[in-house]
Amino acid sequence: MLRTEAVVDLAAIRGNVATLDAGTPAEVMAVVKADAYGHGSVPAARAALAGGATWLGVAFVDEALTLRVAGITAPVLAWLWTPDETGAVAAAVGADVDLSVSGRWALDVVRAVAGELGRTARIHLKIDTGLSRGGSYRRDWPDLVEAAAKAHAAGEVEVIGIWSHLAYADELGHPTVARQVSAFQDALEVATTAGITPQVRHLANSAATLTVPETHFDLVRPGIAVYGLTPVPGDYGLTPAMTLRAQVALAKRVRAGEGVSYGHTYTTERETTLALVPLGYADGIPRAASNVAPVAINGRQYRISGRVSMDQIVIDVGDDAVAAGDTAVLFGPGRDGEPTAQDWADALDTIHYEIVTRIGPRVARVYLGAPT
Repeated sequence: MLRTEAVVDLAAIRGNVATLDAGTPAEVMAVVKADAYGHGSVPAARAALAGGATWLGVAFVDEALTLRVAGITAPVLAWLWTPDETGAVAAAVGADVDLSVSGRWALDVVRAVAGELGRTARIHLKIDTGLSRGGSYRRDWPDLVEAAAKAHAAGEVEVIGIWSHLAYADELGHPTVARQVSAFQDALEVATTAGITPQVRHLANSAATLTVPETHFDLVRPGIAVYGLTPVPGDYGLTPAMTLRAQVALAKRVRAGEGVSYGHTYTTERETTLALVPLGYADGIPRAASNVAPVAINGRQYRISGRVSMDQIVIDVGDDAVAAGDTAVLFGPGRDGEPTAQDWADALDTIHYEIVTRIGPRVARVYLGAPT
């Protein structure tokens, strides 16, 4: 194996998407933003499409263009861009990438770019139904819809979708979900009155895809669930796709009372073996994992001993037989007793999204289960 590697099981991604697809009559947009949550956008996108996804979703236009350069022709929505990104908007329109529009300024930019290119831009109008993040505020929505309807009639844009995003779908039965569904339906009625009939209406994220069927409409947008991690408690038949592991670089016996790593926040209580693992915060291992996060070596779990440094961590393995070249597994599916990304999230009081997404480019991605 390599010094450090994130092993990505593409068969797991395909299977996860197939499971999600089987659970809804809606189409599936696999979200592959942030380099597919650290899994690798192009391989993950291909695996998701092979599993039954018909759409792909990204945050930024450059992420969408990476998919296009790789030869992926499926519909792609990019939803986050700024007023100075007119060049990116032009590239998106030229590559048949759908763009989210949340305000009049954004619609005006798209219209102008489409006119310069002599093309019709594909857009999704976003309504803020209660997350108070992206999307048109409800009182501004009728004005945006009216302007979009005129641009649509003029052939400047085609309103492909209307969409929104949920705030609390990961808390089962939370009352905000019903309120957001109602606000979304109201927004759709405004669009219908203005003469806009979108091809797809989409609201559901991973949690809602798994647990709230009334949010599915025409299209669901699972993100973290594509990679086998569930945002809500329960077994939904998903398989975590990433295993983060490294070779032990050094194992040595030390005396009792030795301080370990910067600041000596960990001190050996007796003679013991310390194992050095070449992963650190430059690779995306949170410094907050110091002294708390689990690591498995040779099938047994330990905790990081001392502070996480830029390139390495230390593990006190006691009297267990550990040698340079052995494999340390920080997280994986958990099938062989190794920690999971959820275990890391629990130890660090965060979410598993952050654990997998932050793994950096120094860690090689190794892909298993690619189509033959």
